[in-house]
Amino acid sequence: MSVRDVMEERRAYRSLDPAEISDEMLEDLFGCARIAPSCFNNQPWRYVFAREGEALEELKDALSKGNKWATAASMIVAVTSSPRFDCRIGKREYYLFDTGMATAFVILRATELGLVAHPIAGYSEKKAKRALGIPEDMRLITLVIVGRHASDIKRLLSDEQAETERSRPKRKAISEFAFEDRYDASFDEPPDEKE
Repeated sequence: MSVRDVMEERRAYRSLDPAEISDEMLEDLFGCARIAPSCFNNQPWRYVFAREGEALEELKDALSKGNKWATAASMIVAVTSSPRFDCRIGKREYYLFDTGMATAFVILRATELGLVAHPIAGYSEKKAKRALGIPEDMRLITLVIVGRHASDIKRLLSDEQAETERSRPKRKAISEFAFEDRYDASFDEPPDEKE
């Protein structure tokens, strides 16, 4: 499968079946993060993953109401970093960008391996950090929910979530985010707040 094929295949599915996540798969996934680009090769990303036991259950308890579908996860990966790990050039901090690129590499490789790797924002940061022993001064950027895509739609999904399982949500036109020569602010409406 080409990189483009993997990108097309990748979806933020919510209807999950269990997946066995072996040590070899972990080495493969995080090995992809290891080769991602970063400012001065600082590699500011830190991942803490839970695939069984108490830590995984505590992470599931940290999920927001709208992300209860993620209780079917076989693994949850906390993506974390700190500005102290990366470049600061004037007011520019790169750690979030660099960590995002590394995490995209992990998500694409997971897709290639037949897994769903769905990053979410709906969780209690305090509970998630406590569950995984993440220091208070670290930024918990996202949780990535990992499992296998189920062939059926699970009851944990809302009606709206079930609908997005059936077909890819509408994407913006390229002309709404890629501008030649001059920025176009006419597309700058903020997104609706989600729970």
